[in-house]
Amino acid sequence: MSTDDDTTDVSTDDAGGSDTDSDSGGAHCSTPDSDGEVAETLGIVTFERKRDTAEEIKEGLADRYERIDLLEYHGDVFEEHWGEYDVFCGLMASGIAMRKTAPLLDDKWDDPAVVVVDEELTWAIPLTGGHHGANQVADDLASLGAVPAMTTASEAAGKQGVEERAKALDAHVVNGDSTVATNLAVLDDELGPVERLDGPRAVLVGDDVTVLKRNSDPEEGVVLGTGSVSGATAEQFEAAWERALDEADAGWDDVEFVATGTRKEEEPGLLEAAEARDLGVVSFEKETLEDHEGPTPSRSKELIGWPGISEASAIAGGREHELVVEKIGYEDSVTVAVGR
Repeated sequence: MSTDDDTTDVSTDDAGGSDTDSDSGGAHCSTPDSDGEVAETLGIVTFERKRDTAEEIKEGLADRYERIDLLEYHGDVFEEHWGEYDVFCGLMASGIAMRKTAPLLDDKWDDPAVVVVDEELTWAIPLTGGHHGANQVADDLASLGAVPAMTTASEAAGKQGVEERAKALDAHVVNGDSTVATNLAVLDDELGPVERLDGPRAVLVGDDVTVLKRNSDPEEGVVLGTGSVSGATAEQFEAAWERALDEADAGWDDVEFVATGTRKEEEPGLLEAAEARDLGVVSFEKETLEDHEGPTPSRSKELIGWPGISEASAIAGGREHELVVEKIGYEDSVTVAVGR
């Protein structure tokens, strides 16, 4: 086996999305569902007789949200607290939640999301705001045994909408109405590259172009560029990343996302390790990596014409396109470099 990025398997991305620097190439990203602004406050609406289950949910999800409150059900409870929480979790029949919240709904980008769950924690059903927190809560309830019953089109098709891709880049959707057209393009595998434009610039777009804006601008943020042999484990990826961060004098909070090449974008171990650390994964096309080739020789260039994935993806993904830590090998399975 080689510690370089030189295995010859090729994979495809169900998401079909991409991220590039402003000049060329493309990159796909994969990440848990979100519109880029992750739900942080949760109101659990419960009947008093179901309070024990509500307490179980609150305890089980406590480390995932900044605030979780238990709200005893009465006829006006949703209206009384509308706008106070990112998501309502109704511990009740879906019909009750639907009747009580329907008159309050105005705009999907502003309304709180609503998900319901039964007392036995069997089903978690997003009712409204699937991409705006309800799917996230349903996924979290799965850790307590509930089955997430998601009906949003992208999830049903096993693809990632633009709201999901926003989170991979720690961004949010600026022009929400555009996502109708762009998510339809996702379903038809027709969405073009997500162009990365480094400013200052002015951009003129149409109604069928979704604009993503960074949630923050961490000047010291880093990107973990990663290559591997096929079958590398999540533990190997995480150990390699930890070693590279130590070399960069950085921590997990400094990581903006994990970057790789499209031929490695579906490595199960990579995706598992990234999910465990709540990191988005952005995978760059060959052309982009060629434009940002690193200094360390790579056998993959000799064998299949690809530049070394770890260094090139770290450079391509970094805001400054700067290599901070050159390629480090781990157990002949994973290579990692750090970019900024």
